[in-house]
Amino acid sequence: MRNLLIVSPHFPPVDLPDMHRVRVSLPYFREFGWQATVLSVAPNFVEAPHEPQFLDRLPADSTIVRTAALPARWTRKAGLGNLGLRAFPFLYSAGSRFLMHHPFDLVYFSTTVFTAVPLGRMWKRRFGVPFVVDMQDPWVNDYYHRHPEVRKPPKYGLSSRMHRMLEPWSVPSAAGLIAVSAAYIDSLAERYPALQRKPAMVLPFAAAPQDFEGLTQPRPNRFFDPADGKIHAVYTGRGGQDLWTALRLLFSALQIGLRESPELFGRLRLHFIGTDYAPANTARKSIQPLAEQMGVASSVREHPQRVPYFGALQFLRDAHMLLLPGSDDPQYTPSKLYPYILARKPLLAVLHESSGACQVVRSTNAGRLVTFGREASSAAELYAAWREMLGHLSVPPPTDWQAFEKFTARHMTRRQCEFFDRVIALGKP
Repeated sequence: MRNLLIVSPHFPPVDLPDMHRVRVSLPYFREFGWQATVLSVAPNFVEAPHEPQFLDRLPADSTIVRTAALPARWTRKAGLGNLGLRAFPFLYSAGSRFLMHHPFDLVYFSTTVFTAVPLGRMWKRRFGVPFVVDMQDPWVNDYYHRHPEVRKPPKYGLSSRMHRMLEPWSVPSAAGLIAVSAAYIDSLAERYPALQRKPAMVLPFAAAPQDFEGLTQPRPNRFFDPADGKIHAVYTGRGGQDLWTALRLLFSALQIGLRESPELFGRLRLHFIGTDYAPANTARKSIQPLAEQMGVASSVREHPQRVPYFGALQFLRDAHMLLLPGSDDPQYTPSKLYPYILARKPLLAVLHESSGACQVVRSTNAGRLVTFGREASSAAELYAAWREMLGHLSVPPPTDWQAFEKFTARHMTRRQCEFFDRVIALGKP
C-alpha cells in the first residue's frame, strides 16, 4: 500500500466546487493501492458556505488533517483574502511534520487554491517526495486578455501578476500533471518545455451517484412550485459574461418560441440559481441583464445567492427540464454536468464545440446538445430541438448508463491511482 498526501484547502463541510474531486475519490483510493491523507484548512477559516451533509459521505476511516489560517476578518483590513496565502505557513508546518515522520510516496495538489501549490516544490526540495498537480482551472489565465469586453474580477491585475510569478516557480518541478482539459496541459507544456518529458493525463470530473441516493427527505423549494402549471427549466451554478454566447443563442430561441408557439413557450420559466459566489448581501445578477436586453425577462428568473450543494440537487429533481449553457472559453468543462445527468431529467446543453462536456453528452446520450463556435447552431435549430423536448417532458432521457459508468467516481479514481503508479515508477532510478 502506497501513501498519498492530498493537499485540498477546501474540504467538507466547505461547499466549494474544487473539493469534489477528492471528496468522491476518497472511498476508492485504498481499493486501488493507495492510502490517502487529506491536508485541508479548518472550515471556520474558509470564507464559503458549509454543507454538513458532506461529512456523512466521507469514509469512516478517512484521515483528514485540518490546519489553521490567518482569520480573514484581520487580513482583509490589509486587502488580503486569498486562502492559500492566509494558510500557507500552517499548511507548510503540518505537511512537513507528516512528511518527516511518515513514508509518503507522493503529494497530490487537487485544488484551485493555487497559492498552496508552491508547497510542492518546497517539500520536494526538503524531503525528496514528488508531487502531482491537478489543474481543475488554469492557474495563469489569459481569458480576460482575449476578451477585454468582459468585466474583470476585483484585484485581477494584482492576482494575475502574483500567479505569473508563482506558476513558473512551482509547476515545472511537478512529477506529473492531471487536468480536466487537454488545453490546460498543452498550454503549460508550451510555457515550460520540461513538462513535455513528464507524465500528463486528462481526467474529467467524476460523477457521484451516491449523492442523489441521500435525497430521502425533500428540502423546501423557495424558487418555484413544480405543480403551478408552468414548465420550470433550471440551471444551477455560477453565472458570468462568459456564458453570454450560449445564453444569447438560448434566449434567441426563446424569442422564436414566444412568437411562434406562445401557448407552449409562454408557460416556460427559466431559473438560474446560485449564479454568484459572493456573499448573499453583495451577490450580483449576471444573467437577468442579458434577458432584459433581449426582451425575454418575463420568462427568466435569476437568483444569484449561493445555494447548498444538496439543495441544488433538490432543485434539479424538482425541475421539469434542465439547462446547461456553457462558457465561451473552449477549455472550460462544467463539473455540474454529471449531477444534471444523474437527475434523470430532460437536458438541453448549449456548449462550445470544443468543450470536453460535448463528448460526455454524446457518448451517454443523456441530453440534446447544441453547439456554438466555428460550426455554430442557429437559434432556429435550437428552437426546433427545444420545442420537441417540451412535447416529451414526461419521457425519461434515453441515457446509456453503461457508457456513463466510465465517468463515475470509482472508475476515475482507478485512473488517478494508475497515473500515480506511473509517476512513481518513472521517478525511480
